[in-house]
Amino acid sequence: MLVAGAAVVGLVFAACAGGGAGTATATHENGDKSDVTIAVFNGWDENVAVSELWKAVLEEKGYDVTLEYADPAPAFTGLASGDYDVNMDVWLPTTHKEYIKEYGDSIVELGVWNDSARNAIAVNADAPIDSLDELAENADLFGNRIVGIEPGAGLTGLTQDSVIPTYGLEGMEYLTSSTPAMLSELTAATKAGENIAVTLWEPHWAYSEFPLKNLEDPEGALGAAENITTYAREGLDEDAPQLTEWLSEFKMDLDKLYSLENKLFVENDTDDYGPLVDEWIADNQDWVDGLTD
Repeated sequence: MLVAGAAVVGLVFAACAGGGAGTATATHENGDKSDVTIAVFNGWDENVAVSELWKAVLEEKGYDVTLEYADPAPAFTGLASGDYDVNMDVWLPTTHKEYIKEYGDSIVELGVWNDSARNAIAVNADAPIDSLDELAENADLFGNRIVGIEPGAGLTGLTQDSVIPTYGLEGMEYLTSSTPAMLSELTAATKAGENIAVTLWEPHWAYSEFPLKNLEDPEGALGAAENITTYAREGLDEDAPQLTEWLSEFKMDLDKLYSLENKLFVENDTDDYGPLVDEWIADNQDWVDGLTD
């Protein structure tokens, strides 16, 4: 889902002055529309990571790339209306299913780039419980609260509509604010040696930064493994056939993604990601070259 700092993700072809995505006039030497705007879901760090990666890759190829941040709802709306061209962080079949129900007829699936994503309720690794069906009776050990992320996130809705009623957690306070706020709470609890329950998802760099474990979900309220899927606006394949092909064939496993996320969010304390991505690309040059072969 989600997100260090603002994060989550869509590639979009930017409009030239006075026009929408489909009316951009700048043309790449390969025939593609060359102005590209990458719309990134707020709070979704895997989205930030792949967006920064593709920004660097495309700029090296001569595209003009801009990053824009948006919450999922306006991002899907913009994709369906043609203001955005591509979104690379659609989680299916569960997290974003309501958005696909609403906008699926107006957008085009390009392909799955990671099939190992999952939503979770995570706790500190030494917490005295291992399963969601133990949480209600031990709520006081966790301050009687679950710390969530953005109110509009798919994981937030999934927690409210499925996890809480399934496991009788209505008596716990469910805090929703933002991914950075959740991570701040997680950091403070870890330093204090306190128990904490948070909504989280894999892939996320927090699993390598904090001692965490996912609570078992015997009722399947959080769904099974998810696919992270790229969706495009209608007509992108005509306006930018080469970019469409590259994104359709894009694959990134968890090891590669965690390596990039750690570089951006764990090993360095900055939101100037460009130089860090360049360093990561240099260390993974053969793999990166393969993205546009």
